Amino acid sequence: MKKIMVTGWLILLLLIVGSLFWYNEWRYHLPTPIPQNYKVVNIGQIISIALPVKDKKQPMFLHFFNPGCPCSRFNMTNFKQLYRQYNKQLNFIIVVMSSRTYTVQEIQDKFDLPVPVVFNPAIARACGVYSTPQVALLDAGNKLYYRGNYNRSRYCTDEKTNYAKTAIVSLLNSYPLLVSDPLALKAYGCSLPNCIK
Repeated sequence: MKKIMVTGWLILLLLIVGSLFWYNEWRYHLPTPIPQNYKVVNIGQIISIALPVKDKKQPMFLHFFNPGCPCSRFNMTNFKQLYRQYNKQLNFIIVVMSSRTYTVQEIQDKFDLPVPVVFNPAIARACGVYSTPQVALLDAGNKLYYRGNYNRSRYCTDEKTNYAKTAIVSLLNSYPLLVSDPLALKAYGCSLPNCIK
């Protein structure tokens, strides 16, 4: 009788854990609600923002990050891979979007990278970003080339849908944007703290 009860409790516990995992996966794939005050920013639009860049002639990769967002944390490895592969060709900047206060050093320590960090929500509005993690890729003339997701997978492990990398390759080779999957451009993840739901 004792074995049956222990087995029953273990099965129940596994079902609860599995249900929570499934629920979080399902929630993550739902689009982030568009804020009521959202202003559309079109691809090709010039983004007038002053940012700390090493080379003004290079394109800019803006990584919108919220340390409190599980999706952002899952994405850190993918961002590091892109940085290591393309940091000589692009200006990478981490834009922290959080209601909690962090220092530049805290964010750089989280990534273990010497990437410039800024704390300005106006950058998200200028680029049309309202969730994290998101990418805004600007060409050398500060025109918005790509704004969207890194990947369709919550853990950013699906190489077939590595949208951010596809956008980088397209931009660096002067190709038109080759990302055609609607999931690349529909924001999902964590709403920004200053968005109205």
